[in-house]
Amino acid sequence: MERTSNGGMLYHEVQEANLCAVHCVNTALQGPFFSEFDLAAVAADLDGKERQVMLEGAATGTFAAGDFFSEESHNVSLRGDFSIQVLQKALEVWDLQVIPLNCPDAEPAQIDPELENAFICHLHDHWFCIRKVSGEWYNFDSLLAAPQHLSKFYLSAFLDSLKGSGWSIFIVKGNFPQECPMSSSSEASNAFGQWLSPEDAERILKETSSTQSSSSAAAVNNRSSDNVDQQIPYQALSGEEVRTFSEMEDDDLKAAIAASLLDASAAGASLGAVGTTSQREETEKQK
Repeated sequence: MERTSNGGMLYHEVQEANLCAVHCVNTALQGPFFSEFDLAAVAADLDGKERQVMLEGAATGTFAAGDFFSEESHNVSLRGDFSIQVLQKALEVWDLQVIPLNCPDAEPAQIDPELENAFICHLHDHWFCIRKVSGEWYNFDSLLAAPQHLSKFYLSAFLDSLKGSGWSIFIVKGNFPQECPMSSSSEASNAFGQWLSPEDAERILKETSSTQSSSSAAAVNNRSSDNVDQQIPYQALSGEEVRTFSEMEDDDLKAAIAASLLDASAAGASLGAVGTTSQREETEKQK
């Protein structure tokens, strides 16, 4: 049984620049344990070890080291996206293991994800964490204004929908830290972290849901046709949608979410077609 950590408060980090990997690790640990500089140091250490292996292989004729040196780093991109190896090494500091959900060792979690304590998810340079805190599940995606509560029944369907949309999902296993390294839960060590009560988190999501819906619609209209299909596979649900899904039977729930994803994909394709047609018409006018 998981003990209550941080007095039952939820630690959440709102997206800053391209630091979603930092936000993902910290929300998995439930505290501001790592900075971008910490993860960059881990990436540099991994790069050094990999270069050494490549050089040793090149010396024995196993493979050429030149290909490895064609890029500055294999563990952090120029945009700041960190590899899964970096997240694994960071969490290993706390004796936590990161295991792919689709591996044979993870079969119990595939059957009943409620048995676990945390998942980390990755797609298109974005990381986020799904974490159990004080017995309740929350989506700690840094693109959300606050953690989003997930019912036990919705958790399974949500993970299935992510897998169906191409997300890589990993289980985080081990003994999680019970307290953050802070003297007070009312202040964070960075500008994007905060502690919220479950009630405050729900209130913030309710207040921002209408604003987020409007912003999402505007953002979709501004996307190019080349990027529409890549950027819409996962969209946060409003608190009302989560409650509605939570009341449905498991099979009906999965079907509803699948239909919702198909509708989103169809909408994205339509928007892409509209954008292409508009560009073509504009070109004809200029001739």
